[in-house]
Amino acid sequence: MVKDIKFVKLVVFVNAAVPLVMLGWDAYHHNLGANPIEFATRTTGALTLVFLLLCLAVTPLRKSLAQPWMIKLRRMLGLYAFFYGCLHLSTYIWFDKFFDVRAIVGDTLKRPFITVGMLSFVLLTPLAVTSTNAMVKRLGGKRWNRLHKAVYVAAAGGVIHYYALVKADRREPILFGVALALLLGYRLVEKYAPNLVRRAPVRDA
Repeated sequence: MVKDIKFVKLVVFVNAAVPLVMLGWDAYHHNLGANPIEFATRTTGALTLVFLLLCLAVTPLRKSLAQPWMIKLRRMLGLYAFFYGCLHLSTYIWFDKFFDVRAIVGDTLKRPFITVGMLSFVLLTPLAVTSTNAMVKRLGGKRWNRLHKAVYVAAAGGVIHYYALVKADRREPILFGVALALLLGYRLVEKYAPNLVRRAPVRDA
């Protein structure tokens, strides 16, 4: 059992920011390749999926390892997923479309994978807004939990968005899809066949 959860949260917070620092460093030194806008857009999109999957992995790990303190990391991971999602969308709107609303709307309606990506971001927005303790109390535990199940749809949409975006080597989006399928599969097994889910005994502090 972890005694100093604040230190663990600090470590997670700092490490979750490292990819952004590295991306900024490479951008400053012009090391983003031949198409820096595409590189930044894809990198922030992949990071959004990484943190969404990490957020979804908290519950299976917490239960299988009997480490209840891990639940305190879920909010931070979810907010980082939203943060990188904001960067992903901002890169597209700013550097790709130059804030041209007509071009953005036309692109979204014309290209299905962008439509799916936009819908996934829209689903993530209320989850980020209602992530505070005050909002949990205002909505009530049951309604809050129902609302936050939208993360499953958002994550699936993100994987579909990535898969449709890639034209050649699709191994990475497929790996994201497999990871998401395992995480969602765990939840289905836990709900409909709980005896198949092995639980570790709770450890003392």
